[in-house]
Amino acid sequence: MDSVALFCTGALLAGGLYWFVCLLGPAEQKGKRAVDLSGGSISAEKVQDNYQQYWSFFRRPKEIEKAEKVPDFVDTFYNLVTDIYEWGWGQSFHFSPAIPGKSHRDATRLHEEMAVDLIEVKPGDRILDAGCGVGGPMRAIAAHSRAKVVGITINEYQVNRARIHNKKAGLDSLCEVVQGNFLEMPFPENSFDGAYSIEATCHAPKLEEVYAEIFRVLKPGSLYVSYEWVTTEKYKADDPEHVEVIQGIERGDALPGLRSSAEIAQIAKKVGFEVVKEKDLAKPPSQPWWTRLKMGRIAYYRNHILVTILSAIGIAPKGTVDVHQMLFTTADYLTRGGETGIFSPMHMVLLRKPGAPTSS
Repeated sequence: MDSVALFCTGALLAGGLYWFVCLLGPAEQKGKRAVDLSGGSISAEKVQDNYQQYWSFFRRPKEIEKAEKVPDFVDTFYNLVTDIYEWGWGQSFHFSPAIPGKSHRDATRLHEEMAVDLIEVKPGDRILDAGCGVGGPMRAIAAHSRAKVVGITINEYQVNRARIHNKKAGLDSLCEVVQGNFLEMPFPENSFDGAYSIEATCHAPKLEEVYAEIFRVLKPGSLYVSYEWVTTEKYKADDPEHVEVIQGIERGDALPGLRSSAEIAQIAKKVGFEVVKEKDLAKPPSQPWWTRLKMGRIAYYRNHILVTILSAIGIAPKGTVDVHQMLFTTADYLTRGGETGIFSPMHMVLLRKPGAPTSS
């Protein structure tokens, strides 16, 4: 009887571990599994060192204001966080307003589809995704619009992940991914029928530099939409709590410095764009975008235990626990930024490159 009880106990523990790791592990059915967490293009033994290197950027704040330093800074960050993002959040590395009666995945997809609807492209048009990550938005937009989407990301690991996902989704004929710096894109002038960026240009040290590059590659008459991370009119630079929240967001998300919502349209005009529309999509009547962060606290604690165990037994790279903790701390700052109204991750600006439209 004792041996039967022991066997049953062992089977129960083994089944529980399998459920904990393999079933609870993935964020999506097609996403990352916990046992596959890595440091992106960084070798496993160097993840801890690169985490320390990432934080060293903030000990030299003037360095990350220089365009030549941005690729290393952002590339290091995304090597560290891409697998954790994909595992714990999904393939679209951005926020969206909550929609009553809709799942987070549906709300995310609708937020992405709105971007391509705004730029009025046709099936077969060639459009740019500036800062495409692992291509979640790209695939939703290609499937919705049947446009040909070319995404650019600084991170080689994200390029490989995006290509894998594109093929699995059967969208590789519509989705192309290029490794490169969106401050110096490897595309000719006037070569895109439209462009979008979803919470990506916040990584640029100077917004005018990335806007100027997008302006250069767009055809005359074409539209560009961006969802920008900004401080709002409620932010007070002399309020210590406000400063703490914004600096927490910047440090946990590889941002050289958040811009004010009041600056965005002026910067766009400076490089030659016409401002068609500007709206903070986070403001009422939109539902809070940060509810998903608050609802995910239980999942975080579960995931943190799992990451700690996997790191301790050598499956996850050393340093993964630190990165996971950094992201949870940042999630708290993001939530506080949303609740106080001093931060928005979806200040939308719709821009047009002047001139007569050209044929595709």
